[in-house]
Amino acid sequence: MLEPSHNHELPTIPGKRYFTIGEVSELCGVKAHVLRYWEQEFPQLSPVKRRGNRRYYQRQDVLTIRQIRSLLYDQGYTIGGAKQKLTSDDSKDDATQSNQLIKQMISELEEVLEVLNT
Repeated sequence: MLEPSHNHELPTIPGKRYFTIGEVSELCGVKAHVLRYWEQEFPQLSPVKRRGNRRYYQRQDVLTIRQIRSLLYDQGYTIGGAKQKLTSDDSKDDATQSNQLIKQMISELEEVLEVLNT
């Protein structure tokens, strides 16, 4: 899973339902062509495709991309190793993803509280 310490390096995920590939690229620190490649390699990534074959990612997709980025760039996994890790994580523990989402939401709420207090 994406470690909480890595969340500070990347921008917080806005509370939107869908994100374009450009937005996801900025949120995850990965170029658009890399995202399109990862879609082919990782079956967990399946953005909604609409008119003109435009991709729209959901919040869970963004979290998965951040996890893939962490595995490949921070932890040194190969594409094959990251695939195995994600597959074993998916079958093993959905609670970990829920915990990560809760931590992200708490972090975002704390930031909103700071802004409101100033």
